[in-house]
This record gives sequence, C-alpha cells and structure tokens, in this order.
Amino acid sequence: MKLSPGKQKGLELISDENNIILATAMDQRGSLGKMIQSYNDSLSYTEGLSQFKEGVSEVLGNHSSSLLLDPEYGWSAAKKLNADIGLIMAYEKTGYDASEKGRLPNLVDDYAVQDLVKEGASALKVLVYYDHNEEEQYNSIKKAFIKRVGDECKQNDLLFILEPVSYSASGLAEKSPEFAKIKPEIVEYFMTEFSKEEYGIDLLKVEVPVSIYNIEGYDQYSNYKPVFTKEEAAYHYKNCSDKSSLPFIYLSGGVTNEQFIDTLHFAKNAKSEFCGILCGRATWKDGIETFAKEGKEAYYQWLETQGIENLNKVKEAVSATATPWSVLVK
Repeated sequence: MKLSPGKQKGLELISDENNIILATAMDQRGSLGKMIQSYNDSLSYTEGLSQFKEGVSEVLGNHSSSLLLDPEYGWSAAKKLNADIGLIMAYEKTGYDASEKGRLPNLVDDYAVQDLVKEGASALKVLVYYDHNEEEQYNSIKKAFIKRVGDECKQNDLLFILEPVSYSASGLAEKSPEFAKIKPEIVEYFMTEFSKEEYGIDLLKVEVPVSIYNIEGYDQYSNYKPVFTKEEAAYHYKNCSDKSSLPFIYLSGGVTNEQFIDTLHFAKNAKSEFCGILCGRATWKDGIETFAKEGKEAYYQWLETQGIENLNKVKEAVSATATPWSVLVK
C-alpha cells in the first residue's frame, strides 16, 4: 500500500522512531464515567471523565508514541500532551442503542473531520460493532458508514484507523466458549473485507482472534475455559495476520496487564505481523478507584508509579514482538 503525504505523516506521528505504534487508549466514556461515579458520586460525570483523562494524558500519554482521546471530554487532556506525541481522535459516539437491533454506529455531534484536523489530530479512529453473519440490512448500513468516513479522511488527508469490534448478533455472550469458537472467523472477515481499497482505511485496530485465557496451557487464567490448543490458536493468529493487506495493531480488549503481555508474545511466536498496540484499560484501569476515592494527588502518584510500571511492561513486550509498519507501507 502507498499513503498520501498527510496520511504518511499521521502514521509517523503516532509511531515511535522504529515505526512501531505504542499508543495509549483514553477515549472511553460511558463505562468509565459510570465506574468513576460508582466510587464517588459527588464527582459529576463530566468532571470525573475530564480529570481522569488529563492524568492519563499527562503521565502515560507522554510516555507513549501517541494517545487516543475523544472530542467530547478529551480536549483538556489533549493540551497535556508534549508536541512530539501523536494525537488520535475518536469520531464515533460511545456505546450503541441497546433498544434497537444492529448496534448501528453514530458520529459525535459537534465535529467533522476538518474540525479535528484544525485542532491538531494526527489520525482519526472509528469503532464499529460488526458481525458478518448479521442481517445484511444492518451490515450494508455499516459498510456505507465506513466508506463515508473514509472519504472524509481522504478529503482532509488524515490517517483513518478502523476499529471493528466483534459481537454475536444471535446473542452469544462475549466471554462464552461458544462465542470464542466463532470469533476467529469474524476477525478473519475484518482483515479481508476492510483491507479493500473502497473503504479508504489506512490502519486496522483489531482484537486478537483468540483471547489468551481461551488457549490451553495458560492455567493461571483458570477463571476461563480453554477453547483452543496452542497450535489451533497459533493458526488463527497467523491466518488473520496473513489476510490483511493493511498494517494492523492490537487492542487490549479489557484484559489485565499480564494477560495482554502474554498475548503479544503468543502473537509473535505465532508469526502474526502486527505493527503495535493501542492499549487502555490494561494500563490504567486499576487507577480508577484511587482517582475517585483518594483524589488528584494520590491518583497522580499511582500513575507515576504503578501506571508507568504497567505501561513500561507493555512497551517492552511490544518492542520485542511487533513488526514495523514500514514493512507494509512503501
């Protein structure tokens, strides 16, 4: 693949000097706001989100190659970033309307791509929930939605990152063994379909096809049931990697810091050619309670100690396992 000058610049801005993406995700809104308020209901939803994001940005963001924020609550956090840290902006609204079928996506209300560019965004990210076996009427809407965002990014010469997130339209639970069995097929579809030029996507942010706790031999994660042998899981990692003609990065998907690091090493051994990560909760989730209950000073102390330790462990693992995107982007 070949990138335009603006998209190439965006990819460079969100990466380190080795062309590996070591990005921290801080675009969580609904679930994070509720969690903060569950520990301290005297904090307003907006105040809690904004202050938590500012801490992650100032401490963890400035030790990453880039930071993912949202334009609804993240602008004050964006101002905490050093000039050499790439800024990725989410373009979708948080969550989905559970009362309607299809988990249809929607864009933030007050910003177009050109506005995010003016505010200094290095790249744009859109999350879309997707099950390729869902009724075509819903998937057709989602495909058109992605193409529209792709066209808007082309017009503004901005790097476009798509985050397709798997789910079961038939109602299988996300953590169930039944869903784990079909997830590799869904991720394979993401890699194949969304690599097509018609969508205008430059970088994929994807889940791993098999969660580390669903692989035999990881007995330390005994809360979950193994679904695949190591050989079977390795096949799915390699197969999904081979199906993508775009560079791709892994999301952490809410696993623990230890689980995510084990995942990256498993992916490397399986010969998956991922170009980095966009990791959020595995790094900062355990700081939420400290922030809500003990206040800013204790929160920053947690970030500068445990938070940095978590981040450095992930960075070390990524540096040892990821493939530079320059292998694919000429």
